Amino acid sequence: MSSLEEQITEIEEEIRSTQYNKATQRHIGRLRAKLAVLRLERETRSKGKGGGSGYAVRKSGHATVGLVGYPSVGKSTLLTALTSAESESAAYDFTTVSIIPGMLEWAGAQIQILDMPGLVPGASKGRGRGREVLSVVRSVDLILFLIDPEHTDIQGLVNELEGSGVRINSRPPKIVLERSDRGGLTITSTVKLTHLAGGLASEIAREFNFHNGLIVFREDATADQLIDAFAGNRVYVPAILGINKSEYLRAEDRRALAAKVAPFQPIYISARGRIGLDALVQGVGTALQFIRIYVKPPGAPPDRDAPVILRKGDSVRELLRRLPVELERNFRSAQVWGPSARFPGQTVGRDHVLADEDVVTVVVTRGSRTRG
Repeated sequence: MSSLEEQITEIEEEIRSTQYNKATQRHIGRLRAKLAVLRLERETRSKGKGGGSGYAVRKSGHATVGLVGYPSVGKSTLLTALTSAESESAAYDFTTVSIIPGMLEWAGAQIQILDMPGLVPGASKGRGRGREVLSVVRSVDLILFLIDPEHTDIQGLVNELEGSGVRINSRPPKIVLERSDRGGLTITSTVKLTHLAGGLASEIAREFNFHNGLIVFREDATADQLIDAFAGNRVYVPAILGINKSEYLRAEDRRALAAKVAPFQPIYISARGRIGLDALVQGVGTALQFIRIYVKPPGAPPDRDAPVILRKGDSVRELLRRLPVELERNFRSAQVWGPSARFPGQTVGRDHVLADEDVVTVVVTRGSRTRG
């Protein structure tokens, strides 16, 4: 019997060599499901053996950004240019042999930047300590891909992350899985399924030993999305792209690069020349979807030099968690001025969704002090 790695390689090769069309759709879907199951088994075995030394990274700040790229594209130089951290850099591969953190400030937010060893082809299979690096990538809030004019294969980097269960600029599929002990398999959907017709969904389920239970589709999911739902170990991380060493690129070179890296919208920079860094930092802040909330004590102006940093979609409830505990304990209501308020000083509850640059006063129950 062939080894686990041989089985994985054989299926990968069969998928690559099979032309995708309507006639082969079900076959490829089954192969991808088999491949996902084997990769999960490989991951389980690796953890059982200790999984390698790995990297220990203590997260800090309001968010963590991972610098991901090939060796020698300038990640270390960029870290030094953006933060006060000094990461050794040189004009040869694998200068960075550990993960170097630095801290970047953006609009009152503290953003941790991690300079990681460069990824090489086969990183998701363990080459070049790839699995250790990718395990850190899985924990970041944003991926900053960095390439340069000599290393432009962004899809290769994406493929390595995909192989380790990282999904770029996407969201978890709207699929509900409920396993049971008996009763067979029931599949329902609230929309028409165009990618999983003809029994493919049930065939994928069988590959994951899901023989009894309920699958509910709340979107027109693909085979890969259903496989991700069964795998259960996927992480969904936003990503942006910077192109370093771009100071000498002509207009036509930039147009060609932009077409090659689509759908990413590249930000052209020079880390060594400190060109384009403001646009890159703005891109990082925007991608992290930070919002700044100014707390206003009653009868006093808000402190605009020290905003509370939240994320888009956060409510008064999340704001209270960042304030002294007695405010959350004695909370009665909040008054809001700014973009999220229908009128100045609107009284709202814990579930009110805040917006960037809102001003908030917390009103507490009688007997407690009203505070911002």
